[in-house]
Amino acid sequence: MLPSVDRKYRRSPKFTLLAQKDDNYEPLEAGFDGASFSGAVFNLSTTIVGAGIMALPAAVKQLGMIPGLIMIVIGSMLTEFSIDIILKFTRASKASTYPDVVGDAFGGAGKTLLQVCIVVNNLGMLVVYMIIIGDVLSGTSSGGVHHWGVMEEWFGQHWWTTRSCLLLLTTLVVFAPLISFKHVDSLRYTSALSVGLAIVFVVITAGVAIIKLMNGSIGMPRLMPELVDQASFWKLFTTIPILVTAYICHHNIHPIKNELKDTTQMKSITRTSLALCSSVYIATSFFSVLLFGDQTLDDVLANFDGNLGIPYGSLLNDVVRVSYGIHLMLVFPIVFFSLRLNIDGLLFPRTIPIAFDNKRFFTVTAALMGFIFLGANYVPSIWDAFQFTGATATISVGFIFPAGLALRDTHGIVTKNEKLLSWIMILLAVSSSMISISSDIYSIFSSNNDVES
Repeated sequence: MLPSVDRKYRRSPKFTLLAQKDDNYEPLEAGFDGASFSGAVFNLSTTIVGAGIMALPAAVKQLGMIPGLIMIVIGSMLTEFSIDIILKFTRASKASTYPDVVGDAFGGAGKTLLQVCIVVNNLGMLVVYMIIIGDVLSGTSSGGVHHWGVMEEWFGQHWWTTRSCLLLLTTLVVFAPLISFKHVDSLRYTSALSVGLAIVFVVITAGVAIIKLMNGSIGMPRLMPELVDQASFWKLFTTIPILVTAYICHHNIHPIKNELKDTTQMKSITRTSLALCSSVYIATSFFSVLLFGDQTLDDVLANFDGNLGIPYGSLLNDVVRVSYGIHLMLVFPIVFFSLRLNIDGLLFPRTIPIAFDNKRFFTVTAALMGFIFLGANYVPSIWDAFQFTGATATISVGFIFPAGLALRDTHGIVTKNEKLLSWIMILLAVSSSMISISSDIYSIFSSNNDVES
């Protein structure tokens, strides 16, 4: 016989229960009576605005200013459509998680596949976040040139300014407390600060670009893509996974929704968050490409490693890098939240929710953090990481599974226009993924051949 608490909260094969505010059991945190609209907006916005804000300017440079900014808007619209589909089928199936919604339509295999995609996507994102934090704090080396981190610049090279030491300290002092919360709403204040720090980056970039434009030290950026041959045309499609990655938030829709005082607000919360994030993305991409032009790097943060050509440029460089490093530290726990839920759902599908099993909660948390910490030392490039995860797991989570739900339409609730748009999403996702992966593999082999020669 199972203990009574285990029998009460044991998960069924169909539904994976999250720790919802209105369940008939003791609350996880005293006084918690549901999340607010503003807290949910900040948490969802923080889920969206991660490291993608730094990769988008390179994508806009590749596409040209006008098509690039248009694609950012289209990416927001498609993301809103995909989330609306997920919420529509959530209501119809009475499911409590995204994998449960997919499981209702495609069975256990579909549910498991989505969970694997979310785990791969989130692990990849968190490894990239930690790499960027390490680059900001302790610097990085490429092509035989060492780019100094802020801690090295301020205090010199010591054992405690090395990447591994600083990342370990960040893990213990910042990540460990924040990933220990069992309610996602507990992160609302750090999420608000995270969004604020992203806006600080936008303001500084815009200010520097306007000053340099006024004194005539920069020119107008390239408005359209530069197509010199067939290869340059196909390369444009490699930017699509970057755009999809920039808006990925589907894995946190249900954890945020399930804690709301009024769950009917979720659609408005999604629309508000996407409008906020789109504005940040457009402003960042526009002013970054305006400021750096064809010199915009794959990770635009690296552009703030040199001379900006204005007074107090060195100070502004440090402010940008430090503020964005802190921003990513605060994004980390919100992405980690859904990673832990989904890895637990894969490993322990029929046990009580992880929030009610402290031993399992902290064991899974520690194991995941150890894996991310080790992985952060072995991914060579943010662009490669974003393209490979974006071209596979991320596009599946953000485009293919929501479109698949609409086309499967097990509850008969999808319109003809929604099905048409779903077909477009799947064709766009599959074709861009194939082109992107092929292009990445070709680039890797080409660079290897260049090194050997």
